[in-house]
Amino acid sequence: MKGSRHTVARAADLPPGSRLIVTIAGREIGLFNIEGTYYAIRNQCPHRFAPLCMGRTGPLISSPGVYQVAQEPEGHVLKCPWHLWEFDLVTGRAICDPKLRVRTYPVECVDDELVIVL
Repeated sequence: MKGSRHTVARAADLPPGSRLIVTIAGREIGLFNIEGTYYAIRNQCPHRFAPLCMGRTGPLISSPGVYQVAQEPEGHVLKCPWHLWEFDLVTGRAICDPKLRVRTYPVECVDDELVIVL
């Protein structure tokens, strides 16, 4: 991948369900391990600049019909701790307004080292 590569942690230090906030080139980035998949997203909500990565993570909830609720198998959502805006961890797009997004970064696991690419 192009871009600058930054080793930020050992994979063993970030078990499933955990998160780590790192600073790279003056940017705070949240690194998440969700069920063995790693995600990196900017730690700043575009709504009111809250520390986004301090919020809860969970499945993407959808409604296939009236009075029906379903969990999307591929969706993972990060919820802002201040105003509960939700963002897709994969794309960074806001669930309520897909034009609004937070910057995401590729994460690689190389020899048990987690590398974020800026």
